[in-house]
Amino acid sequence: MTASLSVNLNAIAMLRNRRDLPWPNVISLGRIALAAGASGLTVHPRPDERHIRFSDLPAIRALIDDEFPQAEFNIEGYPTPEFLGLVAENEPEQVTLVPDDPAQSTSDHGWNLQRDGEFIRPIISGLKAQGVRVSLFVDPDPDTPAMAKALGADRVELYTGPYGGAHDDPRLQASELAKLESTALAAAKAVIAVNAGHDLTVANLPALVKKMPNLVEVSIGHGLTADALVHGMSGAVERFLNALQA
Repeated sequence: MTASLSVNLNAIAMLRNRRDLPWPNVISLGRIALAAGASGLTVHPRPDERHIRFSDLPAIRALIDDEFPQAEFNIEGYPTPEFLGLVAENEPEQVTLVPDDPAQSTSDHGWNLQRDGEFIRPIISGLKAQGVRVSLFVDPDPDTPAMAKALGADRVELYTGPYGGAHDDPRLQASELAKLESTALAAAKAVIAVNAGHDLTVANLPALVKKMPNLVEVSIGHGLTADALVHGMSGAVERFLNALQA
């Protein structure tokens, strides 16, 4: 089974927010991505709204409902009451819970489930009661999938930043890929689905897919947006879909 592609719109929104102007248009580019074959759209609405704005969420929800009802909306973030309120208002198909501090520029680590599990458990339960699929953002660690499953999560999203960051060091990249592979194998044994995201590119996706045959979804923003500057959004989505099938 080929993993699905969710296009993260944060980098597009961050570029838009450099000016008090409505372009690049987040909704228009989301529409192009879905029309080109992406399976969903992802956003990470941070408290300071430095990229995706809270006002973007209803428009993205409407785009999917009205034009691409087969697609999914994935909202990721730290589960503050405000964040959970945005989730309740915008009814995503999936919520990805991340342990980010609001001051972080981007996600750079996963949950410590031994420490944070009892904090997360009732949040997972509440989200699932709303009919939302819940994914936990975690570092590669074979012990983590079973813990996430025990907390009630439906999926884990493996943090692939170190793998992507080793693009110029083949030995280190192979080491990071081995960690991801062992964690995906542990997830299969725990019977919990696997997503992946962070610094994934057309170049590094094929090796990841081959080592993680149970990969269900990738969420990609920065690399795909960079690709779109050269190939256009439709062309970039096509390139990433081809990389997922390599």
